[in-house]
Amino acid sequence: MKRIVAIIKPFKLDDVREALSLIGIKGLTVSDVKGFGRQKGHTELYRGAEYTVDFLPKIKFEIVIADEMVNECVNTIIETAHTGKIGDGKIFISDVERVIRIRTSEENEEAL
Repeated sequence: MKRIVAIIKPFKLDDVREALSLIGIKGLTVSDVKGFGRQKGHTELYRGAEYTVDFLPKIKFEIVIADEMVNECVNTIIETAHTGKIGDGKIFISDVERVIRIRTSEENEEAL
C-alpha cells in the first residue's frame, strides 16, 4: 500500500476530487495549509501600503491506496491539478506498513 500526499492550489480541489472519484478512489483527507516553494510568496497592496505575503494558501490531501493504483492516481492528480504556472504543487509517495479500520478491525487492503 502507498500513501499519496499532494499539495495543490485551492481552486483545483473539486476538480481533483471528482477525477479521483471517477478512477475509483473512495476517500481522501483534506487540510488547508500554507507554504511556499519557488513562488516565495508575493506582494500585495492594502490601503495604500505594500506588504509581503510569505506563505500562500494551499490544499493538502492524503490518500492511502493499493500499490497497483499508484500510477493511475498520480497521473490523474497531475492532469487535473496542472495549470502550467508556478505553484501547481507537489506529490509525495511513501510506503504504508499497515492500515486498520477502527469500526470493523479490518486490516490492510480490506480496510481501504
